[in-house]
Amino acid sequence: MPQYITLLLDCPAVIAAIFAAGIGGTFQYGFSISVMTSPSAFIKELVNVTCLKRYDVALEQWQLSLIWSFMVSIYCVGGLLGGIMAGSLLSRFGRKRCLLLNNFVAITGAVLMICSQTAMSFEMIMVGRLLYGINSGLGLSAQTLYLVECAPKRLRGMVGVTVGSFISLGKFGGQLLGISELLGTHERWPWLLGFNGFTALVQLSTLPFLPESPSFLLLDKGDRPACEKALRRLWGNKDHSMKVEEMLQEKVALQRVRSRSVLELIQDKTMRWQNITIFVVFGALQLCGINAVYFYSFDVFRAAGIQPHQLRYAALGTGLCELCTSLACFMIIEKAGKITLLSRGYIGMAVTLILLTITLYLQTHISWMPYCSMVLIFIFIFFFASGPAGASAPLPGEILTQSYKTAGYTIACSLNWSGLFVLGMIFPILVEKLDYFCFLIFLFFCTVCGLFVRFNVPETKNRTALEIAVEFKRMHSDSERSQINKSTEQNLNTIDTYNTKL
Repeated sequence: MPQYITLLLDCPAVIAAIFAAGIGGTFQYGFSISVMTSPSAFIKELVNVTCLKRYDVALEQWQLSLIWSFMVSIYCVGGLLGGIMAGSLLSRFGRKRCLLLNNFVAITGAVLMICSQTAMSFEMIMVGRLLYGINSGLGLSAQTLYLVECAPKRLRGMVGVTVGSFISLGKFGGQLLGISELLGTHERWPWLLGFNGFTALVQLSTLPFLPESPSFLLLDKGDRPACEKALRRLWGNKDHSMKVEEMLQEKVALQRVRSRSVLELIQDKTMRWQNITIFVVFGALQLCGINAVYFYSFDVFRAAGIQPHQLRYAALGTGLCELCTSLACFMIIEKAGKITLLSRGYIGMAVTLILLTITLYLQTHISWMPYCSMVLIFIFIFFFASGPAGASAPLPGEILTQSYKTAGYTIACSLNWSGLFVLGMIFPILVEKLDYFCFLIFLFFCTVCGLFVRFNVPETKNRTALEIAVEFKRMHSDSERSQINKSTEQNLNTIDTYNTKL
């Protein structure tokens, strides 16, 4: 591990790119997920007062709940829109420019949030949440692709996991700023919701000093001098001709292949197992039960004797646990491997869910059982943050070749946001009907994903996308051979030839 830290320290521009891209990228995603919990009572009060003054109508509880649910879930709609638009925008404008332009969406949303209380308009919060969702959906793809393409191959896993680290940092930031000692008050909550605008300004003031993705400059724009200049700025004034030649070899292998659409990616039989991997991993990311565990944590903490006014600080503990584990994952991922962490993480989560279901069932019968449940909650968060949280986001950029990357991220982000929206809509029903036995549903997804990744996905560490494509072919050659036509075989032989040259 020290050698990887040394390699990263030798690339200060890559470190700067991690922070500049992250603070205006997936930090926004994590922050927007957690920030609505603290000011919920104040926002509902604004909705009631607005309707009373504007329409002379006092809302019933179910009406207020409906408006609140829409206000929360519209963020997922915006995220889905941003994820769908990401592919074409990233291919057209580039990774860095998309990140920069995306900040103006967040700033517009932040202005609406800050002015909502003064204007007595909860609709401004809805529009702001929609804009935040678009910003997060686009930023999730743009940041991940930008960092994976800017990082040296040996550091790609370590740099890619920072995407998850900034999500965890955003969640913890939303929890921390939401306490009453900071911005979680009746007077200051609009500034809490508008904090995304300040982080967007930070990215706007730092990211312009960093170069565009070298891969985008060479493979999409065909600008070799700009690519070499970007590599020197990112990796130091060394001879990077081998890296350029490696990317050129990929360009030669794919020279007749334009940037592909989502439909073309799905229909390409040579990409079948890469597609299945994306569907399984990103489907499980939202259906693994992490949101359910956070939801039940308050009941567990109450049963363990924590006073109601101290629950917010206990919630800070869960966010801090995820953040610290994500940082630890950053330190070990190059040694352990991304696929290993993914499979172990999901299997560990599945085992923990079984034990958590048992302890929740017994906590009304045995006095010390709530403490076991509390420990299991932190263990579950540990397994999630040590694998799926950090290793999932960069995966499409590693297992897909350049022509398919943007389409792959469009699929991945669409699955992520759709899963988050569906879970938000059906989770209250699951809790009402099944109570803590709803964990058994999440147990299924954790088990399936963990076993699938373990036996069907090759390790991506220190491999190019073309090498990974060959490894997918080798692992599944028996099932694929009868379905690959002659032209497809010729394309794969081209990849094999390139791989031997490396």
